[in-house]
Amino acid sequence: DHVVDEALLTQAQARGAADPEVAASVHAALHRAAAGGAPVVVCTCSTIGGLAESMSGSGRFVAQRIDRAMADRALASGRRILVVAALASTLAPTQDLLADSARTQGVPVDLGQLLLDGAWSHFLQGDLTGYAEAVAAGTRSAWRALPEKPDVIVLAQASMAAAVPLLQDVGVEVLSSPALGVERALASAMALQPPVTSGLSHGAVAPPAVLRAASLHRPGGPA
Repeated sequence: DHVVDEALLTQAQARGAADPEVAASVHAALHRAAAGGAPVVVCTCSTIGGLAESMSGSGRFVAQRIDRAMADRALASGRRILVVAALASTLAPTQDLLADSARTQGVPVDLGQLLLDGAWSHFLQGDLTGYAEAVAAGTRSAWRALPEKPDVIVLAQASMAAAVPLLQDVGVEVLSSPALGVERALASAMALQPPVTSGLSHGAVAPPAVLRAASLHRPGGPA
């Protein structure tokens, strides 16, 4: 199942992800996404990802944020991490996520941040190619100007994934969340299946559900 709820991002930006009404809306959206029996619900919005991750459904489903696997991978790649976002509301949640992953792994982390707010207008206009190019150009320019280069660059928003192949020339790993997050969600769904009993065969693994806070295909885009 694939649930798109554009009001979630708008509400979170206006009120903050800690607001009780935002929390209630995210909780309801997660349960709608899991209504078809999905064992895992993946939230692709970095702005509300931490909130969603804390709301697993009382044994009915596990809630994951799409960027958790990316954060864990980043920490495995190096201590100095540059977080790049095109939406200001994404920076703090992503930095908090990386700090949390660092604490969990017991490793130090040195976080830098880069806001490419000029790139976001391309996305809002539906110009995905221009958006990816603006993200790549802004990231490359900032990277070249840094006196101390990061070990890894994290593109904080799922919508920025198309910029990764445009940044192969920077010489460090550039990470985005979709592929890594989906891989982890599928592994979690597999792990949550009942064990196979001798002589019995289970059907196909129930796929994860996806919750997006906005649409990729019209103005409003995902965080």
